Amino acid sequence: MDWTERLNRMMDYIEAHLTDEISYERAAQIACCSVYHLQRMFPYLTGITLTEYIRRRRLTLAAFDLQTGECRVIDAALKYGYDSPEAFSRAFKRLHGVLPAAARRTGVSLKEFPRMTFSMTMKGDVEMNYRIVRRGAFRVFGVSAKISTDPEKAFMQVPAFFQKCDEEKVPDEINALLGRFPDCHTLSAIYGQTEDSYRYMLCQFLPGGLSVPEKFSVLSVPAAEWAVFDVPGCEMQEMWRRIWSEWFPSSGYEAAGGVSFEMYYGLASHGNVFGEIWIPVTKK
Repeated sequence: MDWTERLNRMMDYIEAHLTDEISYERAAQIACCSVYHLQRMFPYLTGITLTEYIRRRRLTLAAFDLQTGECRVIDAALKYGYDSPEAFSRAFKRLHGVLPAAARRTGVSLKEFPRMTFSMTMKGDVEMNYRIVRRGAFRVFGVSAKISTDPEKAFMQVPAFFQKCDEEKVPDEINALLGRFPDCHTLSAIYGQTEDSYRYMLCQFLPGGLSVPEKFSVLSVPAAEWAVFDVPGCEMQEMWRRIWSEWFPSSGYEAAGGVSFEMYYGLASHGNVFGEIWIPVTKK
């Protein structure tokens, strides 16, 4: 069974359970990957999180039910997993732009979010340089922010976080503590993944014996096997998309969870920046 067939079988499972509980563990099992891998992969393939996809599908079906005039708002709320009619009404209005009761009116415009299916598309050859390395445990230190797993929100939150760090001269302070040039690039650690968010840390490796100010957090990274990808020009978002949509499906590896890194090398003033993405992996 190929990768796209597994994903489509997973979507069959989700579609069949939109009116009851959907188990992420079962969905991941059908897709032959871990829950962590599934939650990280889905936004890069579709542009939205799995949680948001399920929400939109449920509210699409709820609108169909209400349009028939045979379903009460409270019944639709319970059918599609909302704790109260009020919570359902708020979610319904965010997606459709009108309250549920208005869905029965003739001529009211509603949104339909159709079921997704996956297919394999062959593209032109664009090489992807990577290597598998083993590294012992280490620590990093820096400052972090909570970032949404929604790609659209993250696209705004990450640059805002970097701007705040620059205004507060966080990279300069990190480099000064390490005895580096002020314009040396820092690293970015990605960890603490949940359904809705993750932590994004601007950081650097912490040498043994170095004490850091209380404003910095220290993150311990366990020994792991890493997939390391070259990112010329530091086009990180495009490389993340290619890793999840092209490399993982055919590599024989899956993401192990834990801490991933965007590594930035070089001096900002010299324009010689080069990047890597480090992802802890395990063999399937």
